[in-house]
Amino acid sequence: MSPELELAISAAREAGRLLRDHFESDLDVDEMLSHDIKLALDVKSQDLIESRILATFPDHAIYGEEGIAGDQESDTQWIVDPIDGTVNFYFGIPHFCISIAMRRGGELKVGAIYDPMMDEMFAVDFEGPATKNGKAIKPSDRSELSESIVTIGFSKSSESIDAGMERYKNFAHRVRKTRMMGSAALALAYISCGRLDAYIEEMISIWDIAAGQLMLERGGGTVELVQSDLNPDKSRIVSSNGKLSFEGVL
Repeated sequence: MSPELELAISAAREAGRLLRDHFESDLDVDEMLSHDIKLALDVKSQDLIESRILATFPDHAIYGEEGIAGDQESDTQWIVDPIDGTVNFYFGIPHFCISIAMRRGGELKVGAIYDPMMDEMFAVDFEGPATKNGKAIKPSDRSELSESIVTIGFSKSSESIDAGMERYKNFAHRVRKTRMMGSAALALAYISCGRLDAYIEEMISIWDIAAGQLMLERGGGTVELVQSDLNPDKSRIVSSNGKLSFEGVL
């Protein structure tokens, strides 16, 4: 295991303990938005992860959902989502995670996604297969939409929700089942290990999907990112096990 992945896993586990300790407790809300919630714990979790990374690599950059830190001119950047699935966490739904990725020279190299409630650590290093709790994983072999389970994400604006509904209608009659689960990082991790077959959303941020993108692509899955027409700072994502065809659906 590389020092970078070892650090990502250690920081994710420590942040996971923080989240478990506060799950189903009284939470300080920073912002209650129309389709999202911002918690003080988001910031606390990112601060913890930042401190661990910069204590080891003080010359690296941090790019996180809750802000930036470190040397922003660095060739090495850590991409952090301190709670992916904050709304789930707030309502006591035990489906959320910490996502930490590292890219160097613009290329993703390392990723860790930790689900503290399931105690599942998905990880990928500079080389080799993605793993779940240390065991190699790979996407499913399902190649027919009619056999597949697809998760559709609904983003945080009225326009993206409307677009997501159109996507949902296109898929719902063609697949075995659809799921709406509330964590982009875990959606990609689940495709990486064969639990799901595809994940689509109209607007997503890099910190939501960086670690999961590397995991999925390492196993032969595909991740297509296109700049969103609704928000130039976000992307539309179409991801799958690499064997499904979306012809006539997208």
